[in-house]
Amino acid sequence: MPTYYLAVDIGASSGRHILGWLEGGKIVLREIYRFPNGMLDKDGRKSWDIDSLCEHVIIGMEKCREAGMIPSYMGIDTWGVDYVLIDSSGNRLGDAMGYRDVRCGEAMPDVENIVPFSELYERTGIQRLDYNTVYQLMADKKERPEILDSAEKMLMIPDYIGFRLTGVAEQEYTNATTGALVNVHTGEFDKELTDKLGYPAKLFGKLAMPGDTLGRLLPDVRDRIGYDLTVLHCASHDTASAVIAVPTNSDNAIYLSSGTWSLLGIEITEPNTSDASRGYNFTHEGGYNKRIRYLKNIMGLWIIQSIKKNLDDKYSFSELSDMARAYGREYDKIDVNDKRLLAPANMIEAVREVMGAPDASISRVLAAVYNGLADYYAETVKSLTEVFGREFSALHIIGGGSRDSYLNELTAVRLSIPVYTGPTEATAIGNIVCQMLSDKVFTSLSEARSAVYDSFDVNKV
Repeated sequence: MPTYYLAVDIGASSGRHILGWLEGGKIVLREIYRFPNGMLDKDGRKSWDIDSLCEHVIIGMEKCREAGMIPSYMGIDTWGVDYVLIDSSGNRLGDAMGYRDVRCGEAMPDVENIVPFSELYERTGIQRLDYNTVYQLMADKKERPEILDSAEKMLMIPDYIGFRLTGVAEQEYTNATTGALVNVHTGEFDKELTDKLGYPAKLFGKLAMPGDTLGRLLPDVRDRIGYDLTVLHCASHDTASAVIAVPTNSDNAIYLSSGTWSLLGIEITEPNTSDASRGYNFTHEGGYNKRIRYLKNIMGLWIIQSIKKNLDDKYSFSELSDMARAYGREYDKIDVNDKRLLAPANMIEAVREVMGAPDASISRVLAAVYNGLADYYAETVKSLTEVFGREFSALHIIGGGSRDSYLNELTAVRLSIPVYTGPTEATAIGNIVCQMLSDKVFTSLSEARSAVYDSFDVNKV
């Protein structure tokens, strides 16, 4: 009987439970459970149904028992920047607000009047995005001061789900780094920064690292699912897990984690907070073993997902891609990171507004988005080359977006380096690999990455 490792991988639109194990020296995956996710519109604000997420996590654990595949370990990864505040008794205070809520941008000037962005970047290395945790906490300070004052700890979304399972409230490094509160030079919360901004010091503890043990299950959880296991801190930011699964040991490769968001960058061991880096708005997020994921956040396939929804899901993603391809080579140039595309009421109309073409056909809209993404990827690769003064050897596209052959082709055409795709399940694989590293299945990240390459399809575009 193999040792099973459970990856709970929750994205902005869905979550899933994937079991992994080693068989004949290769990593094998099996999806056990999938469930929907999305922001709620509540009283004019956007928040997460965090109680529903926790319930789905437990249901998925029950499904493992029903499948006769009981995991010994599990790790939880989600998106970044969003959090839950708990009091001294562990009770949740208020809603788990979402990063697409309007409150985020409104608080940015208040933060930067106290700590100019140049100083914030030097301290944290995080790019200027109005939904970063540092701005969200300022919104809480202005709008929900009684909640902030009552809070005992801030837990990022995977930390909170882990707390609900184990009763242990810890903060994991990779997810914490996404919010511009962790000092990029020390790898711990920047207490001088949080003091300047007037955030309660008790919210910020010592950070746990990927591979550390969180704890065993609470009795009520254990009794309900019918077994016990060890909850580990994986690289709990989904991109941090995905980057673990990049199938190369080259120090000169670029990765593109392609999904709802596109995260394009490289791994480095020392921060680069130069003026050029800040000017290009590159970010420094935590990775496995304190590697730094030096990257840029790009709006990604969120735009296509939203267009699909606007069209009442009448078309598959493949059909939408074909419509863009059929439009031809002439396309409207757009900035896919335009703020108007972050959370519009109607994405099709928002893209038309960015295009300046209110009557554009759906095919023309899709062509603008696909080409806009490929243009942005190429510009980001060029910026990486300029910041580091060197050429890179390859681009590895991982994650669900690696299945989008048209977008991959458009990207490859614009680059002078080889482009590879796969694995598609990079986030779940990285989550599982992190658990395996903790369990000494692999002795090093390089050995684990070699196993990823041998276990899953990697194709040249």
